[in-house]
Amino acid sequence: MHLQETFFLSSAQFPTLFNILGGVLLPKRVCDRWDQIWNFRARPDDLLIATYAKAGTTWIQEIVDMIQHDGDIEKCKRATTYLRHPFIEWVLPGPFSLELAEAMPSPRTLKTHLPVQLVPPSFWEQKCKIIYVARNAKDSLVSYYHFHRMNKNMPEPGTWEEFLEKFMAGQVLWGCWYDHVKGWWEAKENHCILYLFYEDLKEDPKHEIQKVLQFLEKDLENEVLDKIIHHTTFEIMKDNRMANYTFQPPAVMDHSISPFMRKGTVGDWKNHFTMAQNEKFDEDYRQKMARTNLAFRMEL
Repeated sequence: MHLQETFFLSSAQFPTLFNILGGVLLPKRVCDRWDQIWNFRARPDDLLIATYAKAGTTWIQEIVDMIQHDGDIEKCKRATTYLRHPFIEWVLPGPFSLELAEAMPSPRTLKTHLPVQLVPPSFWEQKCKIIYVARNAKDSLVSYYHFHRMNKNMPEPGTWEEFLEKFMAGQVLWGCWYDHVKGWWEAKENHCILYLFYEDLKEDPKHEIQKVLQFLEKDLENEVLDKIIHHTTFEIMKDNRMANYTFQPPAVMDHSISPFMRKGTVGDWKNHFTMAQNEKFDEDYRQKMARTNLAFRMEL
């Protein structure tokens, strides 16, 4: 894929380069190894977890891991989420995520924030199962803004007003929220994709986790299911060092600015949007979601 443009953004700690690949803003270090990412060889029994950033990625990972290990808490604390379920596209210091994935025995659970059109073709060729979690645009925006503030690998977000404008224009890492959620929604018609909503998981976790169980063809006793529900609540996971990213040094993630696991609620956008911003966002939202039957709840 052609890199159309390279430009410079600054983070709080150091300057970082980002590229636009296929119309999607990505870290330059990802684009530099794009051929390896694009040619990644999926296996038929791979499970891919796909989300837009800050849409419940770590949450669904923990749910899936606990299902796969029959609710065994200690097994699910064997390593951080980054090592248990590596990103297929992230390039970080130390082992490259893809190299971690390639070294894993089958069956593997992998994850991605890539929009559907940038997912390596082998996942479709191998007919892999994919779980996608979508979160409403306003809460996604708020969570992403605070993530940019605390994560020193991300571009400097600017003010809340400035970041809101960038988000609406799709000028944020991993691209346009609208294109992302709609692209995966359409893809589920032709591929083995379980499309879940963050708001549904918050409202009725048992019902949604049962969907995951069925999708993964697992059968667990009710007491194990209840155990999974309890140990994947926000309150429990917030204190789980294998999931809350507190193992990262402040130079990478500064939890004193904003914790990685901040609130995990539905409707927090009301504490950020002014009335004028909300009206502007709603009008833009109506236009961009006009031709889809995909619907989100902004509050519970």
